[in-house]
Amino acid sequence: MKEYIIAVDQSTSATKAILFDDRCRVLHRVNIDHKQYYPQAGWVEHDAEEIYRNTVEAIRRLLEATEREAEARYSLALTNQRETVVVWDVRTGIPVSRAVVWQCQRGADICRQLREAGCEELVQRKSGLLIDPYFSASGVRWILENVEGARAKADAGHLRMGTIDAWLIWKLTGGAVHATDYTNASRTMLFNIHTLDWDDELLALFTVPRSMLPEARPCDARFGRTTVEGLFPEGIEIAGVLGDSHGALTGQMCFEAGMGKATYGTGSSVMVNIGCEAVQAPAGLVTSVGFAAQGKVCYAFEGNIHCTGATLKWLTDRLQLIGSPAETEALAASVADNGGVYLVPAFAGLGAPWWNPSAKAILCGMTLGTTKAHVVRAALESIPYQIRDLIDLMTGQAGVRLKELRVDGGPTKNRFLMQFQADMLHASINRSEVEEASAMGAVVMNGLARGLWRSLEEAAALRTSDNLIVPSMEEERRERLYRGWLEAVALVNRK
Repeated sequence: MKEYIIAVDQSTSATKAILFDDRCRVLHRVNIDHKQYYPQAGWVEHDAEEIYRNTVEAIRRLLEATEREAEARYSLALTNQRETVVVWDVRTGIPVSRAVVWQCQRGADICRQLREAGCEELVQRKSGLLIDPYFSASGVRWILENVEGARAKADAGHLRMGTIDAWLIWKLTGGAVHATDYTNASRTMLFNIHTLDWDDELLALFTVPRSMLPEARPCDARFGRTTVEGLFPEGIEIAGVLGDSHGALTGQMCFEAGMGKATYGTGSSVMVNIGCEAVQAPAGLVTSVGFAAQGKVCYAFEGNIHCTGATLKWLTDRLQLIGSPAETEALAASVADNGGVYLVPAFAGLGAPWWNPSAKAILCGMTLGTTKAHVVRAALESIPYQIRDLIDLMTGQAGVRLKELRVDGGPTKNRFLMQFQADMLHASINRSEVEEASAMGAVVMNGLARGLWRSLEEAAALRTSDNLIVPSMEEERRERLYRGWLEAVALVNRK
């Protein structure tokens, strides 16, 4: 019998349904955008019910486009935007408010008060995270304190909460299953990454009743059955769930300590597998559950960079120096070096590992000899510099050597960028042909849960090709260029 896996990749801007076969090959995809809500400065919301409707509609269109085979067996895997949180009334199935998105800053005062009260050490020791509105807990507390009647309903046991995966699982199973996976749970500030359970001290800190919380399961668990609103009258199994960055780590088959992944998008998520011990992350970074499968848990250090692809878009849309990001490769290669020019793209402050939200972008080192090509090259080079900032911290703290960085995302097609990345890290870059790395990770976990493959090693063998870029720059030049970058960052960080 043929096996097909429908992977739902529910991201910040859209919901994608992707059909995979049992060799992890992408057969078709459907993408549906959802609306972004900005009710006031710093707030970002999603309509959770719209996201659910779009999930069902994306699967429906996928099936229509691929002519479902009657004799085939289908299942559903799920990967999702993390930290975005939904609170709903279990009696009606209706959210009490719009979802609080990971970008939303409404919990900033709650987080500030907790930091001032000296709670940072407790939170980081147990959850692996920094106290920040980026993570889910402050958004839930805000809802309970500010949505009329929410606190009373929560105390009476009528409310449930969860990241988007838990919301979709609850809806898809008709309310039969309220569950999440360890990776999504580890991004809430409510989950103890050592005990792999919700933590009573953290729940008390954010005043969240335990009755609201989903059951946390490994990524390769089974999460119930669904008809997808009647599309599968006999029902199909939901198996394989994890957050999108963890999905990319798994989809890139980074199953060994010292293997890392970088997703190049608007910003960049960098993760390094640090093995089976939850080591405390260096300042400015976080420790999360990397993935949990086959009875073991692998942890990861993670840092997020605000502006990578967004920097190239800025060159195109705002400065209009180039017609499209595709032009950057040839322009950067047209000059021998950066001419001493550095761009620190702190357009939305500096993220990890600097965490300076008030920082402003800077372009420095220009002379009368500076050309457009030097500026474009400086913009491209800023991406590998930022990745190195994170990787050096991660590997140093964990005591591991970077074996290989596996990369995904549109900018990885830029050969200049990838070569410079390999040179800055002095490590091989593995540019996979996987177009849907996060979804691939969910499919891997689905297959493990359902016995399609018996081990992580067997799943890793499905990786179709390796496209290695090896470092070629001499050490003296590499370190001289990187020192110039650190000097430019120091200019930005001056108070």
